[in-house]
Amino acid sequence: MLNISLRLIALGGLVAGLTLAACADEGGGGGTTAGDADTDTDGDSDSDSDSDSDSDGDSDTDSDSDPDSDSDTEGDPGCPALAPPSGAVIDVDTDDIGNLTSIVAGAATGDTISFADGTYELGGVYLWIATPGVTLRSASGDRDAVILDGEYSTTEIITVAASDVTIADLTIRRAYTHPIHVVSTDAADTLNTLIYNLHIVDPREQAIKINPNAAGYFPDDGEIACSTIELTDEGRPHVNPTSGGCYTGGVDGHQARGWVIRDNTIQGFWCDTGLSEHAVHCWRGCRDTLVERNRLIDNARGVGFGLATSGEARTFDDDPCPSAEGGYVGHYDGIVRNNFIHVSDPDLLDSPDGFDCGICLWSACGAVALHNTVVSTGSCFSSIEWRFDTTDVTVTNNIATHPLMERDGATGELAGNLEEATLDLFEDGAGGDLHLVSDAADAIDQGVTVAAGLCDDDIDGDDRDDAPDIGADERP
Repeated sequence: MLNISLRLIALGGLVAGLTLAACADEGGGGGTTAGDADTDTDGDSDSDSDSDSDSDGDSDTDSDSDPDSDSDTEGDPGCPALAPPSGAVIDVDTDDIGNLTSIVAGAATGDTISFADGTYELGGVYLWIATPGVTLRSASGDRDAVILDGEYSTTEIITVAASDVTIADLTIRRAYTHPIHVVSTDAADTLNTLIYNLHIVDPREQAIKINPNAAGYFPDDGEIACSTIELTDEGRPHVNPTSGGCYTGGVDGHQARGWVIRDNTIQGFWCDTGLSEHAVHCWRGCRDTLVERNRLIDNARGVGFGLATSGEARTFDDDPCPSAEGGYVGHYDGIVRNNFIHVSDPDLLDSPDGFDCGICLWSACGAVALHNTVVSTGSCFSSIEWRFDTTDVTVTNNIATHPLMERDGATGELAGNLEEATLDLFEDGAGGDLHLVSDAADAIDQGVTVAAGLCDDDIDGDDRDDAPDIGADERP
């Protein structure tokens, strides 16, 4: 039991490759078939709907798990304030709204566009970044003091089409499609995008979209950190009703490699009709995604690696999934670890599709789900599931109130998991505080030991001991 598998030992090297050697370093389940045919209204091929949910949607609580979504990163050791700008600073305020498109387009490498406090009612104005090394951020560092409001008339509010771009310390709300869209171009990859300390509210489609260009260049090695992304009750009626009725989600990445999605709160992505995409979804041949230390609250689906079983997907010359034998792979390798996934919203639980799955690994070759806590106060089709023949996953030290489920002949290696967990194991299982209580004997010291460097600490950055606790929290 000292090391659960050679796969976990090898994954220590993957973590090092991601420059995240330890958990705190800087740095649809129920559907019967995978959706594979719809098109995004902004022109990118995007088949992410799987509306046939097996979950029954029953609810047995009306507890409210919403956190304070207006909180920023101050005081979080994993989310320090960004350093002051080092290059030229271009100051803008609300009087510049009509010129923002040209101001952003004219920025040079190393420039920072600094937004004065205020609400920028864009009314169709969009920001397209085509120059590498440009930064957009608030002057004050207070993300709640600078609001870029698309008013459901600006399609993509910020498009990133160049490398080494930073977007930080802003609120972005009410985009007609995507508040942020990261794209490669027909001439170059788009690399090292940093999306940091944002508050993204009520997108009509996916909040952060990541897409490749058809010419064969890719959007790789980005980071989304220390942000709050949410769909509220006020925004839910504005969701694009195509693709099964609920064409929205949190982060949606296609054919992207090496993204880190950490220390975020993502909440509220569900609809009264139709099954929402995941809070975090990477597919169509994504690779080496790291999803860690997030709080995913009241979403119809939590984390998704892969979805479809056919269609366009990125492949790699080094053949990272030989067991697929030429078959379709939706996601290569990658780790989902130290996340709290919680659903208690009675309206979500009573909706036709309900809570579908917490961690959904579909055609996700070599994926690892490690030290996560998945809790629903009502029904859930599966807390963690893996499916389709090309899947070869590792599921270790997760705590869940509902089943871990193998489907469609998928292969997986399981160790140290706790299913059918009761809410009394947590500080406030109904309300969303999923830290373990001191007498949670079923979870404390009950995990298996994994390779050094794979998950050395927990969701709060506390060290794990030689007898690790099951789930995302390690009791001190």
